[in-house]
Amino acid sequence: MRYEVHRFANGLTVATAPMPHMASVSVGLWVGVGGRYEPGELNGASHFIEHMLFKGTARRNAHQISQAVEGIGGYLNAFTGEENTCFYAKARAEHFEHLLSVLTDMFLNSLFDPAEVEKEREVIKEELAMYLDQPQHLVHELLTEEMWPDHPLGRPLTGTEATLDKLDRKRLLAFRGNNYVAPALVISIAGNIDHERAVRAVQRLAPSFPAGKRPNFQQASCEQRKPQVRLARKQTSQLPLALGFRVCSRHDDRRFPLRVLNTILGENASSRLFQSLREEHGLTYCIHSSVSHFDDVGCLSISAGLDSSDLEKTMTLIVRELQRFRDETVDAKEVRQARDYLIGQMEIGLESTDNQMMWLGEQILGYGKIMPPEEIKRRIYEVKASEIRKVAKDFIRADRVTATVVSPLKNSTAVQKTLIKLGV
Repeated sequence: MRYEVHRFANGLTVATAPMPHMASVSVGLWVGVGGRYEPGELNGASHFIEHMLFKGTARRNAHQISQAVEGIGGYLNAFTGEENTCFYAKARAEHFEHLLSVLTDMFLNSLFDPAEVEKEREVIKEELAMYLDQPQHLVHELLTEEMWPDHPLGRPLTGTEATLDKLDRKRLLAFRGNNYVAPALVISIAGNIDHERAVRAVQRLAPSFPAGKRPNFQQASCEQRKPQVRLARKQTSQLPLALGFRVCSRHDDRRFPLRVLNTILGENASSRLFQSLREEHGLTYCIHSSVSHFDDVGCLSISAGLDSSDLEKTMTLIVRELQRFRDETVDAKEVRQARDYLIGQMEIGLESTDNQMMWLGEQILGYGKIMPPEEIKRRIYEVKASEIRKVAKDFIRADRVTATVVSPLKNSTAVQKTLIKLGV
């Protein structure tokens, strides 16, 4: 795969992944700004703005925006993360310029009609209520809040009812004006299109993107001395449990053995946690681990749903599997299978124009350049069992773990006592 990047004088970046064998093209308009860029009183602003860009411009109303893409057989969507927001569309490659026109019209010309702001505020409140009614979502909201207290990373991306009520048109436009500037923007394009055509199309629009300085965010602290446990009392038919370990940033080379460790631990049905807790002991239907990295910190998380009477046994088994990574060197066959899984999943994913478009945007905003997938695969392939054990000793520790539980239980003593066994 050949990736090409062009930066305009105002800082706007265009990145392409030509895939001439594909019938489609995916276009992403990325902003290197997300929830962690918001001061406390503006919590939820990025997500609110994401919603508002679909509500109409001087040229198209909300229905016409959807119809402009769906009417040619394509689709249009967006998402907000902690560090990025992305608006994207996909259709047949012949419609590339049209997709770009719709996305830039939304991005540059949204009206933020006061009546629509008021209406969308209520829609987002319903979205928030929906999430909070889902114990598995709530337990992860509580986990991030406990891991990053008094920090934007610990706040919900949707905001809260209190902050949503304060996000009026003036504040939303001010946040957008201060942050959605050309140096923070990437237009990523993947599919049946060549780089020169893409640059020419964006060049006509580039002067319309506002100038400014790429915004900064508040650094996160990793200070912790002992396990942190939070219990939210709620009547549930199943007890959702989440564990989070503070790990390295996306710039740390330890992320490669950590990804392999995570795969062995709980990423799929072959993993240790799945085989132990579900297949051998029948304690849970769902058990999963994942790893996420930010610019300065990261998190290795484990989530499970179980019967409240099985909490202590489940915790004991999870901690036992975690301790194995510190106490034993992982078998060579297990390392090889995990590496092959990660590389295979990456190759399968990058067969689509959507995922190639995502790769471009995330790489440029996260690293300032595109690391070729071949380089990532090489780094994963070179991971050794000794490196996995080392990152386990670095990160799987009692002074790096946080646990959250949503249940009718009156205390979480069993969780605290079990996590202390991880040591430091």
